[in-house]
Amino acid sequence: MENRAHALAAGLFVIVLSVAVAAVVMWFSGETTTRDKYLLVSEFPVTGLNSQAVVRYRGVSVGKVEDIRLDPENSHRILIRIAVDRDLTLTRDAYAQLGYQGLTGLAFVQLNDEGKQTERLATDADHPAQIPFRPSALDSIAESGQRLLSNANELVEQWNALFDEQNLVRLTHILENTRNATGRMNDTLHQLEPSLASLPGLVADAGSTLRHTDQLMVDLRQLSARIGQEGGPVDGLSHTARELVDTLHKLRQASDGITRNSHTVDRVLLQIEEQPRSLLFGRSPPPPGPGEAGFVPPVATSQENAR
Repeated sequence: MENRAHALAAGLFVIVLSVAVAAVVMWFSGETTTRDKYLLVSEFPVTGLNSQAVVRYRGVSVGKVEDIRLDPENSHRILIRIAVDRDLTLTRDAYAQLGYQGLTGLAFVQLNDEGKQTERLATDADHPAQIPFRPSALDSIAESGQRLLSNANELVEQWNALFDEQNLVRLTHILENTRNATGRMNDTLHQLEPSLASLPGLVADAGSTLRHTDQLMVDLRQLSARIGQEGGPVDGLSHTARELVDTLHKLRQASDGITRNSHTVDRVLLQIEEQPRSLLFGRSPPPPGPGEAGFVPPVATSQENAR
């Protein structure tokens, strides 16, 4: 009987001790602050985030994650229910991001705001206010890396399409033609080497020619100045031209006089030919006309009488 009593007492002691320990643990783990409920809406993966994860505001722990689930109306959205200390003032421009703790890979929720709003974001337990979830810097880097890999794959595909068998054959022909053209160019350069060697002499001759040309231009300018000055050749040539014009004018007048005299001589010769005696006795007077003394009318011919 004593053994049974000791066993019963020991069992009751263990039960009471377990209840006491559980009560102490529950008391120490109990929440001593009042918290508001918010709903984070994310369209991005939240890998590594679990329930009871820490919620931080600007690096300070202000709450925890209570529940993570998919939106029943849209499976591409993730709904994250968090509890945040009521003393924390979240404004309307608040947003959430996913953060990671060092090398452990444990994720937590990082709250922040733009600082442009001062109005508090109202919420209640039955209808918690929604806070948008933005991709973190790591997510942005991963997305950029995916785009980079996609572009790299596309570039490799284009590169493979560019260097197919036909294009490789064409490229080989192009390289062969380039090699031939280079060989011909080398031959041409070898042929041009003598000409290039004589080029400095040609340049020197060209310089000498230019210097002589400059001297010739100077001489021409001086000659032009001497020719154009008063009393020079141009002036004398102008004076000679004027005298020549006057002489031609006088020759023309003399020619006109000779022409008139020639007409007069022609008339005199014609008169002598018609009346040779006029050379000795002078020009006979003209016959009298009708009504004048000594006028003799002409005798009519037989044809005129017959008429």
